[in-house]
Amino acid sequence: MPDHSEAEVQSTNASRAGDTPLLSIRNLSVKLGQLALVDGVSLDVYAGMTHGLVGESGSGKSVTALAVLGLFNRRQFQIRADAIWLASRDIRDLSEREMQRIRGSEISMIFQEPMTALNPVLTIGEQIIETLCVHQRLSRRQARAEAAELLARVRIPAPQERLDDYPHNMSGGMRQRVMIAIAIACRPRLLIADEPTTALDVTIQAQILELLHDLQGEIGMGILLITHDLGVVAGYASDVSVMYAGHVVESASVGQLFQQPLHPYTEGLLQSHPPVDQDVETLLAIPGNVPEPGQRPSGCRFGTRCRYFNPACAANEPALLNFGARHHAACIRHTGYHHAAPAPAKVGALK
Repeated sequence: MPDHSEAEVQSTNASRAGDTPLLSIRNLSVKLGQLALVDGVSLDVYAGMTHGLVGESGSGKSVTALAVLGLFNRRQFQIRADAIWLASRDIRDLSEREMQRIRGSEISMIFQEPMTALNPVLTIGEQIIETLCVHQRLSRRQARAEAAELLARVRIPAPQERLDDYPHNMSGGMRQRVMIAIAIACRPRLLIADEPTTALDVTIQAQILELLHDLQGEIGMGILLITHDLGVVAGYASDVSVMYAGHVVESASVGQLFQQPLHPYTEGLLQSHPPVDQDVETLLAIPGNVPEPGQRPSGCRFGTRCRYFNPACAANEPALLNFGARHHAACIRHTGYHHAAPAPAKVGALK
């Protein structure tokens, strides 16, 4: 895994301070009828960097990504946001035709399960060629040659021969590589990777994540990495947002989050992850489950599962407060010292 030294993180933070985010989301909400699937989501993704989006299933991570891509039927879903900027362009109110031009060329997505995301009746080659013909205006011969090069880039052996294979002819890891090849075919500025290593064994997971990291270095794209695995975030992300019940409850640099988690949900996620430097017989688990939309408690959404809960938590939903140096958290336990300058993050000690 790549290692982020403290000096590297400080240098990155300094350069980022004057940069414009590649993707900037402000106060995003998605509703299905009266049910709020996500609300108040804000985050930034920078070019050449990876932003982790973490949380249990049902937290709203994939919904956020699909809303950014404009993949919801607007006759059924109500999508609102103060801003969704992609490379300094507001994409909130673009028509479907305009979004089709952006998807695949400027912003791409790797979906969770490649066996369902890939068309089972089309060859691998046809599915890559389609993207190249639509966005790059290549001839079929040119697109086929480029498709073979893309398969080689994602380290699929004998790429020319594999172009004529169907998805069921490939292993899970190979299908995931095909999904990555399609996603990077037009060298997008932003890649959304939604659980890109789901259902893969740990060796293949590491290979896929290293591949994404290497491709990011080649292309310079920003990555929004959706995952439930904090180990993946620690190794590959520079910033992280923690989602719970459709809301961001904490955001920070990776070093700050691991060194000084401020939200009880983040603490629970970290404590449920096995340490790499010691043997433990039992891991702490967060009791209960993420509440469904329409069944979320009043006040703090995590209150019913929180070991620090007190009656004040149910009075009002905590605001996402600034704790200095880009660290934000929504918990009333810390309202007495928000805006204080945090201690420097010793990122190297976290690996």
